[in-house]
Amino acid sequence: MSEIKPKEAPAADKKEATTEEKDWAAAKAHFENLKSTKPRPPKPKYAVTIAVSSRSLFDMVAERKIFEEEALEKYVQHQQEHENEPLKPGPAFPFVKALITVNERLRNLYPDSEELFDIVLMTNNHAQVGVRLMNSINHYDLTIERFCMTGGQSPIEYLKAYMTNLYLSKDSKKVQEAIEEGIAAAIMFKPDVETQLSDTQLRVAFDGDAVLFSDESEIIVKQHGLDTFFEHEKQYENKPLAQGPLKCFLEALGKLQKKFYAKNERLNCPIRTFLVTARSAASSGARVLKTLRSWGLEIDEALFLAGAPKGPLLLKIRPHIFFDDQMFHIEGAKEMGTIAAHVPYGIGQKYNKGKLTEPEKQQK
Repeated sequence: MSEIKPKEAPAADKKEATTEEKDWAAAKAHFENLKSTKPRPPKPKYAVTIAVSSRSLFDMVAERKIFEEEALEKYVQHQQEHENEPLKPGPAFPFVKALITVNERLRNLYPDSEELFDIVLMTNNHAQVGVRLMNSINHYDLTIERFCMTGGQSPIEYLKAYMTNLYLSKDSKKVQEAIEEGIAAAIMFKPDVETQLSDTQLRVAFDGDAVLFSDESEIIVKQHGLDTFFEHEKQYENKPLAQGPLKCFLEALGKLQKKFYAKNERLNCPIRTFLVTARSAASSGARVLKTLRSWGLEIDEALFLAGAPKGPLLLKIRPHIFFDDQMFHIEGAKEMGTIAAHVPYGIGQKYNKGKLTEPEKQQK
């Protein structure tokens, strides 16, 4: 049977297509060469993209109450009537400001580089609310040029399109959905008291198990106790842990840190990372450090607390954001003034302060 060959386009069509491609290439080149005193956002394929929801970036508690009690139309009307009044800063605001500070340093060292933080406002607000959000961003002089206002729809596909490295939201369902799709994400919590944070250095603190690493070791603790856990970690000390939901974000931070190191700025690097784990150093710490080494990742400071509360240590660190998978650590952190982000991942979601809150499914 003879092979059916596709029909060739007429010469006139080919010429038209070629002309269109040239016109498009010329238009694209013209746009990219436009000069502006305002920094342009980097292309997503080069950037470390941080997507923040409007309720994470700004304090919208009063507005949220109107939405819940009086429905959407009243909420939109309220936002339009107050669109010239800047919203107050929310829990992710200091973190975003610190990202912008790092970008300024990077642009000074690498004027033509696009390896920068790119902040995207990812909100399920309707477009009519956008003016107040834009006015608030301009009021605080935040470098946020990309907006996604999804009108109540899920942001997941947009997060993928932007190649998002981290998504911060107040909506637990959207965060859970993002994590299930392999996107680093966390639920933001505002601290109970305000703390003075560094305005020259981005400080990010991570829990270990079920945050940077998988929950494989935490499962053993919960199901078999500490002694079995210590034996297990000693036996598998040289076997790297599987990655957790925020490993890739630490990796992205490390990539930007190395740009400063390459300019002999290690001691003056505006990014500093911390591991704050409930693990004991002597009994179970080596596997964690060896795992990071096997990944080719560095952590600036590692704190092994052996079960002690994290709040007091975090108060000394003063991070712009602290990630943990267990709510009692989140509560303890925010009570002492730390901006905390809950990572709803792993077996810890079934427990509260070590006690099982969700019945285990029986294996058949």
